[in-house]
Amino acid sequence: MVAPPDNDVIWARSLHHSHNGSPGLGGVSIGVRDAEILAVTGPRGSGKTTLLHCLSGRLVPQEGEVWFNSVPVHTMAPRVREQLRRERFGWIASDPELVPELTVWENAALPLLLRGVPHRAARKAAGEWLERLDIAAHAKKRPHALLQAQRQRISVARALCGAPTVIFADEPTATLHRADRTQVLRTLTTAARSHGITVVLATHDAEVAALADRTVPLLDGRCVATAALPAKPEAEGRAACSLSV
Repeated sequence: MVAPPDNDVIWARSLHHSHNGSPGLGGVSIGVRDAEILAVTGPRGSGKTTLLHCLSGRLVPQEGEVWFNSVPVHTMAPRVREQLRRERFGWIASDPELVPELTVWENAALPLLLRGVPHRAARKAAGEWLERLDIAAHAKKRPHALLQAQRQRISVARALCGAPTVIFADEPTATLHRADRTQVLRTLTTAARSHGITVVLATHDAEVAALADRTVPLLDGRCVATAALPAKPEAEGRAACSLSV
């Protein structure tokens, strides 16, 4: 095992993973710095979702290493990985993945409730994020009574409510109209920068990727290049992604 760089909050080396014989990742190495917004780009089937699942501990790669704050995630027991995801990571998918039996505020506060935070404190924290995402008026409703765009805002509030170190966002605006997409992305990126949250964002949308500090393009499960966006000159020269064969 090779120790990761001290300034990388997420670091992975030579990740390989296949799905029923079909390659998902073919030797990806990547580093994400603290409080950085990193966009993983590429067409459908390029390995973006598989990479996010491996980096977040949702999936253990068949080969390679994943580290979080210099702690190896790939060797953790399933229960420890689950605790890590619950306490340190936030997740936003293209589908909101809400609990239908819970109200809006309960869904948003779920990370805190699972940690044993008192209901009053959890509800207050959730309410603040629901307010910022313009969904607080529906706090007592259940997900089935809301529109898709509203449900997605709840999933963003849930990811932020737990005060995570890292948020993994897998095509978080794929199902949203332009106006809704703009608000969700503005809230997510503004909150990440003001609270020092690292964001790993998978997207095929160039406008979404333009909000990041850096982009890492994938193709057929491999890194094809690393791009530091012109608007973020301080990110230039960072070694983010390499091809391992």
